[in-house]
Amino acid sequence: MAKVLSRKRELVRRLRRTAAALWRDEQGISLVEFGLVLPLLVGLGMYGVEIAYMTSANMQVSQLALGVADNASRLGQTDNSAISPTVAETDIDAVMFGAVRQGQGMAFEQNGRIVLSSIELGPNDEQYIHWQRCAGEMMRDSAHGNDSNRNGLTGPPLRDLGDPDDPLLAGEDEAIMYVEVFYTYQPLFGGMFFEEMTFSHDAMFLVRDDRDLDGGGGDGLSGTPTSVCTF
Repeated sequence: MAKVLSRKRELVRRLRRTAAALWRDEQGISLVEFGLVLPLLVGLGMYGVEIAYMTSANMQVSQLALGVADNASRLGQTDNSAISPTVAETDIDAVMFGAVRQGQGMAFEQNGRIVLSSIELGPNDEQYIHWQRCAGEMMRDSAHGNDSNRNGLTGPPLRDLGDPDDPLLAGEDEAIMYVEVFYTYQPLFGGMFFEEMTFSHDAMFLVRDDRDLDGGGGDGLSGTPTSVCTF
């Protein structure tokens, strides 16, 4: 019996010494702390990457709008004929193709829409859409109208084009290349931080040179239209 009690006391002393040693031992404490904060650090890192990617995509959409408007305003500028040139449908297609290729890295063709409108001066000094061309598979119409039943001559008048305090208006024998670009942003990490959202930017440039606005098919464009705004 005495031996059993002695063994029990020895076992209790060993357990106490081991517990005291463990209590004083600080080895591995940093690893434990790192394991506790690691999920938070990873989450913050992923959130930062998502924000950066979203900001980059939004900026690319803005640059696409500016690029298309600028390029469309220059069409026919290098024509050396003595008469004002008409713009070919293939020229419009080339501008659209270049923009879509520019957005290839963000799958713009599948998730975006470009709407290019020629804003001109109507017979009663109103602004109207003479023609309109589109690119991209996104189901989205212009926010301002079309080139048929809502072109500013028919339907409501065109409003809110550009800066309302200093609007750019087409004058006689002038045209404005007005571009609207829409893009559905696909978050990198699904819906963890953000849901899908649509970015939209517009840009407008006055045509840089003389252009025959009524030649070709009557709308200043020659050839067969392919970039029509239909779904």
